[in-house]
This record gives sequence, C-alpha cells and structure tokens, in this order.
Amino acid sequence: MSMTFQSTPPTSPTADAELIKDTTTAQFTKDVLETSRDVPVLVDFWAPWCGPCRQLTPVLEKAVRAAKGKIRLVKMNIDEHPAVAGQLGVQSIPAVFAFRNGRPVDGFMGALPEGQVKAFIDRLLGGEGPGADVAEMLTVASEALEKNDLQTAAEIYAAVLAEDKENPDALAGLAKCYLKTGDTERAENTLALAPQAKQSHAAIAGVRAMLDLAKKAPQSGEISKLEAAVTADPNDHQARFDLALALNAQGQKEQAVEHLLTLMRKSRAWNDDAARKQLVQFFDAWGPKDEMTLWGRKQLSILLFS
Repeated sequence: MSMTFQSTPPTSPTADAELIKDTTTAQFTKDVLETSRDVPVLVDFWAPWCGPCRQLTPVLEKAVRAAKGKIRLVKMNIDEHPAVAGQLGVQSIPAVFAFRNGRPVDGFMGALPEGQVKAFIDRLLGGEGPGADVAEMLTVASEALEKNDLQTAAEIYAAVLAEDKENPDALAGLAKCYLKTGDTERAENTLALAPQAKQSHAAIAGVRAMLDLAKKAPQSGEISKLEAAVTADPNDHQARFDLALALNAQGQKEQAVEHLLTLMRKSRAWNDDAARKQLVQFFDAWGPKDEMTLWGRKQLSILLFS
C-alpha cells in the first residue's frame, strides 16, 4: 500500500517565512551560506520516506520558533535535491548541520528528543541549558585529552558514564583515550556500548572514522617515497591519495587536505570520487569544531560551489 506523508505540519506563512523555509540546490548559497553570516542556520536534511525525519522536523521547528529569531531552520529534501547532502558527506538521515559565517560548525544525526535539540541550540547560541554540568565535565575531559593527559580524561569520561552510561560524547572520548594508547580493540569495544540509535551520533562516528583511518594509513616511513612519486609524476593519483593518508596519520592535516583538493582539481571522478569521500572522513575523524575541519570544509565548499 502506498502512502504519502506531508513533510511537516501546516504553519503560518506570515510567522514562519523568515524563520523556517524549504530550500533547493540553487537556493542553498543564499538561504544558508549567506544568511548564516547574520544568524546561525540549521539545515535539516530529510526525505518523505524517512520516519525519524517526520519525528525530528516538528521538534526542530518548535525549538527554532522558541528561539524568537536568534536562529533559522532550512529544510532540504534530499530525494529532490541530493547534491549538497552528498557533497557534505551525509550518509544517513535525518542529519542536521549548523552553519555560521558561511560554514558548518556543528551537527548531529538521528531524531534527537526535544530536550537534546533545545540543548544543542542553546550551545550553538552560547547558552548553557540544564546539561551545563555534564557539558563542563566533557569540556574539561576534552582539554585533558588534547594535552595527552589520558588518565584525567578517562576518569572524567568514566564519571559521566557512571551517571549516563549511554552518553555518546563520553563513550567517544573514552574510546579516543584507548585509541591514543594504541589499544584499538578496547576503543572498538567502547564504541559498541553505544545503543544502535546513537551509533550515528557525530562523536561516535568521528572516533569510528579515526579507527578506520588508523587501520588504512601507510607507515610514516613511506612519506618520503610517496612525496618522491608525486614529484616525479603529479598525475600519480594513487600516490597522492596515499600521501594524504600518511600525512594525516602524522598530524599534518593541512598538507593532507591540500593534496586531496589538488587530486579533486585534477580528476574529480578518480576512483569513484575517492578524494572528496576521504576529505569527509577526515572531517568526521577530526570533529566538526576542529580548526582544520572548518578550514577544510570551507576550501571544499569553494571548490564545489565556485
């Protein structure tokens, strides 16, 4: 039996015209990139056949209206307009990206409950919300992890999990701690503790991408050989691709991005769009707020939309 679902409940065109709108590939730059220079914009990637999308969209609309003009919501049907979602690496829906100053700064996947959506918007707008204590603990743990203080980070993540055993940020953080020690098995086992509904959470997906990259990255000693191969033949796409992986493994993120962008300029279709897909995996692994993710997404957008 065939059924047709309305995308969202009826709303007042007068009240919502500026706050909530549908967009197209052609209008994306104006509705999202340009508008986000004045006010944050949430982009809701959805499709009519997606049940969780029908649950999430009304929640997003309610939260955006409650923000009273401090944020906008733009909805994009990926069945009718798949290009932007594909370029941003959207692999499952619903997927929500937050844009500010013309670039994505945060996001999540899946139909979050109303409280978590409100907390997400509060964080985006600079508020604290009811989860401020946990958010502060996660911030401190993240800072410890950045400083390689793995014991402190792991203890804080464990404390958060003692109160909320399914917290995806804490599970992802603890998995990172194991990954930094080279214990990929325990990292994978920690990620597996997240329930199925949270396996697509940005933090979980990010660590999973890190694990995948760690497994397929060439050895650091190969960098000089790969650089020589690219110098000898700038059109050796496989060598350039492998060099990007090796450079990223050594923390040379900018150089890794540059090589993949160069590969896209030379042959966008090479190996089924492998360079763009690898860039997206880098961004997933680094996290949406990482400086090089923000810079890399901007460079990718310039290349794709120019």
